[in-house]
Amino acid sequence: MKKKVLDAFNDQINAETFSAYLYWSMAAYFEAENLSGFAAWMKVQAQEEMTHAAKFFDHIVDRGGRVTLKAIKAPETKWDSPLAAFQAAYKHEQYISGRIHKLVDLATAEKDHPAASFLKWFVDEQVEEEATADGIVQKLKLIKGGPGPTFQIDQMLGKRGGGGEE
Repeated sequence: MKKKVLDAFNDQINAETFSAYLYWSMAAYFEAENLSGFAAWMKVQAQEEMTHAAKFFDHIVDRGGRVTLKAIKAPETKWDSPLAAFQAAYKHEQYISGRIHKLVDLATAEKDHPAASFLKWFVDEQVEEEATADGIVQKLKLIKGGPGPTFQIDQMLGKRGGGGEE
């Protein structure tokens, strides 16, 4: 594995792990606000981000590279509203998409065909990640913080991946 790509993939492990930390932090915020469905959705999202980090980890190992883990910065811990939290999640997903696109550009420039092939899944995944987060943002904008509709969205989000209240 080429050193520039290896270093960038190790950095991406850190970024994906930070994403999980961010979503765990959002889950804690929602739990504190008694929005267990929102929290359950974020917990599933955090697990998904750790799966993404593991994919980069395994790709590096499979190609004979050395995984180098780095410190993870602390995420925010409070948002003004569920809408603000999901706007932050959407913005973060856009940031991660940009990172993935730069990795594709790097893999192409370095003629690292296995890396470029591996990254295609992430390009497609980020389209879904952004669309999902933006869809929730748009719903939250429509309801303008109304308690009844917020409760309904909380119930809907709690159903993601079997999460939510039992």
